[in-house]
Order: sequence, then C-alpha cells, then structure tokens
Amino acid sequence: MRLAVAARQGRSYAARQFHEGALRILRPHYLDRSGQVTYTVVNPGGAYLGADRYLIDVEVGRDASLALTTQSATKVYRTPQGPAAQDMTVRLGPGAVLEHLPDQLIVYRGGSYRQRTSVEMDPTSSLLLAEVVTPGWSPRGEAFAYDELRMRTEVRVSDPSGPGSRARRLVVDQLRIRPGEHDDVAGLGLMEGHSHTGQLLLADRRLDDELYRELVALVDASATRSGITRAGIPDVGGVRCVCIRSLADSTERIAALHRAVADALRRRWRGQAGVRLRKY
Repeated sequence: MRLAVAARQGRSYAARQFHEGALRILRPHYLDRSGQVTYTVVNPGGAYLGADRYLIDVEVGRDASLALTTQSATKVYRTPQGPAAQDMTVRLGPGAVLEHLPDQLIVYRGGSYRQRTSVEMDPTSSLLLAEVVTPGWSPRGEAFAYDELRMRTEVRVSDPSGPGSRARRLVVDQLRIRPGEHDDVAGLGLMEGHSHTGQLLLADRRLDDELYRELVALVDASATRSGITRAGIPDVGGVRCVCIRSLADSTERIAALHRAVADALRRRWRGQAGVRLRKY
C-alpha cells in the first residue's frame, strides 16, 4: 500500500495512492477545521497469517498533515509457515505532520510477528508514532501464548548541510518478546505482571524542556506503569525525540495516555482539537 499526501490552500489530500493485495485505504475524513486529512487502513482478510508480508509506504509532503489509523485491531493468528511481517517506510517533507494512531496489535497463540518501521523526516516536520500490544485469547487461558514479537523503529533526520544530503540517525527503538524464554511469562523480567505494553515515539524540534516536563506530568498521572526518555541531535535542525514505554492491564489505559499526549501537542503546536477518530 502506498499513500502520498500533499497540501493545497491549507488542506491536505491524497496526491497518490495505490494498493495491491490485502490492504486498502478508506475514503478520507476531515475531522476538524485544521485541514488535516485522516485516512484509515483496512485489511479485508481480517488478520495476518503465516509468512504474510505487508509493505506500507507513506509520504507526507511539504506542509501537509496526515492522521493515519486502522479500522480495527491488527490480529496475528498462528504462523506455522513463518512469521508474519510488516514493513513501513515513512518520508516527511518540510513542515509535514504525521500522527500514526493504529488500533492495538493482538498476537494469538502460536503467532510470530515482525514489524519494521523506517522514518526519514525533514528537521521542520513533526512525527508521532503510537503502538499498543496485547496478547490474544488462548483456549487454555495462558497470559502469553504467542511465539515471538519483534518491533523495530528507526527515525532519521535529513541533513541538508551534510555530504550528499545524508540523513542522520535520531533514534532506534526495539522491542523483542519471546514468552517461551521465561518460566513465569507474566512475572518479573518480562511484563512485571502486566498484560499490555505500549510505545509512543515523538520527534519534533519543539520538544523543549518545558514541554518535556508537561509530558512527564501526563505520564505520572496516567493509569499505567510508564517510563519516559528523550534524545536529540541539536546540530541537525535541533530535532528532539521523546519515547514513552508503558505497561498496563488494558488497551484503553495505554491508549488514554497516548491520546492525552497527542492532544497536548495538538493544542500547543497547531491549536488543533483533540484526537477523535471516527470508526463507526
């Protein structure tokens, strides 16, 4: 699936879109008066199966704004033929905005899933990537019955002053869970007794110390067990990164934290209303 979003007269729209195979894109929605376009990715097949491979390519052009979500949870069923995989490539132009807010990822008994996300962003663009992971139902009631989960996200910032306009690495975030390696899969050393995990990655040059303290307060007030860290490459447009990793016992608790953070950034940076995705 390929999607390229451009802006014209303050309104974002799909300049190009293409799909082949299982993935589709629903018609665009404009959920407020900001001009941001919202697209929903659907999988009519209903789930990812063994050896499936999904390729997603997203480009957000100059001054365009995209909220990208999914119609429902992404489900990974048993994968005896080999891991299901999703590779997502993102390119953000000057002044571009991407908020990727998919529903939760559910990995079921006997499932194995690998996800790789690669982002190259302009120093003036803005990125928000969210993810919530939950174990699927098991007939014997095991808390974690899937085989393996691997997720890797890499964000690079284009450096116009560098040789050959190369991109500089901003952050690499990795998650690897193999429940079979732990005797007590819900206990100490894996999920600290929790069933759900979430990741929220932010990259923007406006993530200053004052805003970081505000985000810390949101994390501390949430009904999750979360940690927040930050990094940056000041010599390339001053772009900074904040990562929030969460543990909880429900999808909604982590999703509520993600929405609170997204809403705070929307208000501060763009005077935009909070996230209210229409899925009905």
